[in-house]
Amino acid sequence: MMIALPSLLALGASAAAAATDMRTGHIPNALTLPMIGAGPLVCAIEAHRRGASPLHAAGISVLGILVCAAVPYLLFRLGGMFGGDVKLLAGLGALLGPMVGLEAELDAFVAAALFALGRMAFRGQLFAVLGRSARLAMRVVSKETEPVPDELMTVMRFGPAAFVGTLLAVLSGASP
Repeated sequence: MMIALPSLLALGASAAAAATDMRTGHIPNALTLPMIGAGPLVCAIEAHRRGASPLHAAGISVLGILVCAAVPYLLFRLGGMFGGDVKLLAGLGALLGPMVGLEAELDAFVAAALFALGRMAFRGQLFAVLGRSARLAMRVVSKETEPVPDELMTVMRFGPAAFVGTLLAVLSGASP
């Protein structure tokens, strides 16, 4: 199976983001912004190499940025995700396009949920966290507007999950 250049770049960038996020708890702009900026150009070059329309490929890449950043940006605005994670997912959308980018994103959210459940079970915190989650859910139903207390929040690094999601989406045979 031949993996296209944009997919290889997405794998490399998400691996670097995972390593950096695990080490520092931060995904730097120096990694994410070039993905967003260069994604349309890389996709156009790859399309030209394959004999397809470079302009169409660049447009699909821009659509990938918008589509893959939409839900993460909403989560960011609600305090449920960090900005580096949003920019990483937007960059993956730029390189992978909207369809494969969304597949990678969904796989990443599933991987993050599984990582979180495993970590909580390993630490013996699973039932306590599930109880706090139920309390958070009740806040939504009751339309409570007070800020969420810090003790109800759990921070998790998303970079490794984004790498797993990207790897699964690219290896599933999907290509931009």
